[in-house]
Amino acid sequence: MRDLLRRVIAQFAVDRQVLALAFARMADGIGNSFLIVVIPLYIASDVVGGATFGLEEAMVIGVILSLFGFLNSSFQPFTGRLSDRTGKRKPFILIGLGGLAVTNLSYVFAESYLALVVIRALQGVSVAFIVPASVALVNELATSQDRGGNMGVYNTFRLIGFGAGPAVAGTIVTLGPYALPGGATITGFDAAFYIATITAVTSYLLVTVLISDPDRTAENAGADLSIPIWDTTGSKLFDPIFTLGVASLFMATAIALFATIQPQVNARLEQGATWFGLQFAAFIIAQILLQTPIGRACDQYGRRPFIVGGMFLLVPSTLVQGFITSSELMFGARLFQGVAGAMVFAPSLALAGDLAGEGESGSKLSVLTMAFGFGIAIGPLSSGALVGYGFEVPFVFGTALAALGAILVYTQIEETLEATRPVPVVGGD
Repeated sequence: MRDLLRRVIAQFAVDRQVLALAFARMADGIGNSFLIVVIPLYIASDVVGGATFGLEEAMVIGVILSLFGFLNSSFQPFTGRLSDRTGKRKPFILIGLGGLAVTNLSYVFAESYLALVVIRALQGVSVAFIVPASVALVNELATSQDRGGNMGVYNTFRLIGFGAGPAVAGTIVTLGPYALPGGATITGFDAAFYIATITAVTSYLLVTVLISDPDRTAENAGADLSIPIWDTTGSKLFDPIFTLGVASLFMATAIALFATIQPQVNARLEQGATWFGLQFAAFIIAQILLQTPIGRACDQYGRRPFIVGGMFLLVPSTLVQGFITSSELMFGARLFQGVAGAMVFAPSLALAGDLAGEGESGSKLSVLTMAFGFGIAIGPLSSGALVGYGFEVPFVFGTALAALGAILVYTQIEETLEATRPVPVVGGD
């Protein structure tokens, strides 16, 4: 038992600041993912009213939830580049976390659809300050020999927070109102918003106390931060970081197809909401379990084998979801899709980090995080539009994207790990 505990601890033996940042992102992830469940319930309640601008309530929910993803992804290249120009990471993370804390609290006072739209839009912009700066900081605190492991640990804790929030958010709303000392009460909605605010403040304090910018980040600020599309070396057609961004977009789109077709999935499989929740969570479970070990493995065996293997595994694991007629098999397919995602995400960030020069991490790595965010937003919209043509059509579409992404990484990505390791000198004076 003691040896097992040592091995578990060793899995998270990374830079102290990376671990602190991972815990901070886990905390704000809990609060932010709370809102995925709470906002639709809040909109459907009697608390919210006002003009809907001709949109049905379901469409208002979709706009509010999607707006966050689109604005978050759209602003990431700008905040990432600004972070590189200034040579600072910590202030950008704190700006984003401060924005999250304020906007989470603002929901308590929001009583109109328009107010919710504005608040959620501001949250998207706030997170756009956090993501590129956080990933860049992890990249700069790591070396080529442990970059994958650091990325894996960071993503593991972030996903734990993201997965834990929805699991308890509905319960907190349902069990309200809550009695406070002095005879006052708060609704379940307000309790959820206060908890989300507390998690953001906790993250802010952790970053303030435990995180500092590496000196070399400021020293190398202001480098060439352009993101080329074409490969400037002439050995490939596309730039490798651009290629990874496109592959991340395709992967995220394929993964997110499942999110908005719950009625169709439940009807086809003759199952209830519990089974759908388990199937939806299967992807996150695989990510949490595998991000760290795969990240460490790619430090030893290389980035490219995992990225290529994950993209090719994504093809069948996406396609079968359109033809499965069993709840258990759908759970398995989603689990394997999660394995594919884990094989791609941390090694891709590590490979992009290997290629990023000093002071370029925010710009270069934001290409991947932006693309993934857009894919998460595009996927649900695509499945909603395509499922009317047949249950299997969205998954065939996602499979085509996954196949194209697999071809791109196989033909356009080269290994970076060996190139970054020092070559031992034999003999000599």
